[in-house]
Amino acid sequence: MKRILKAILIIIGIALMADAFVLGIVGNFNVGIIATFGLGVVTFAYGGFDKQVNKVIPKWLRYVIVFGVCCVLIMTVFLAVYGNVDTADYNEDALIVLGAGIKGEYPSLPLVRRLDRAVEYYKKNPEVVIVVTGGQGFQEDITEALAMERYLVNKGVPAYNIIKEEKATSTYENFRFSKEILDKKFIEEYKIAFVTNDFHIYRASRLAKSAGFETASHISGITEWYTLPVNYLRECLAIVKLWIFKT
Repeated sequence: MKRILKAILIIIGIALMADAFVLGIVGNFNVGIIATFGLGVVTFAYGGFDKQVNKVIPKWLRYVIVFGVCCVLIMTVFLAVYGNVDTADYNEDALIVLGAGIKGEYPSLPLVRRLDRAVEYYKKNPEVVIVVTGGQGFQEDITEALAMERYLVNKGVPAYNIIKEEKATSTYENFRFSKEILDKKFIEEYKIAFVTNDFHIYRASRLAKSAGFETASHISGITEWYTLPVNYLRECLAIVKLWIFKT
């Protein structure tokens, strides 16, 4: 039994390291990739060299590691469940599409999933104002908002339905700057929904309220299975940061 467990840990460790390595090459480098690779190294080490590892790592630190992994697993389940319950009723006045990484000028796969849901939303509510929000970051040749606008237009969404917000560098700024635009666009009270990936819904909902959107419904884009470790580990770290620093 112990040999089987060790073999499983070795396989999981190799899979995590390989996943992080591949996504680091084909996508934008981020803290989720580092965390996934690190977890893979630790898992592989425990599977293949448990005696040596136990000699090097103090007992209290091993308990901390196990506790941390359990917390991540619990948080991951919560985020997955929370993020896959859509609340939009398709009667909102505006839809905010939160930015994500682009490669050069092209949307990353997580961003494509968000944009595809925005297209679905538009088909059900063609009067909606769509705000695409995201500035230009590392490994990006244009702003995320511009890449998003191009994608939506190519999918049949009229350009006059789309407003670009090209300054935001964080989820909080996505909402804050979008609110500034929408407050000028609508004279009277208006309803909004936002779209992001399922793992991001919880944190985005908290930040939307912090930015001034007291009620914001949401729809989610799917997350490919092979990106789950990177995205959920990154999101767990971001949520801890949100709980501590409120941003």
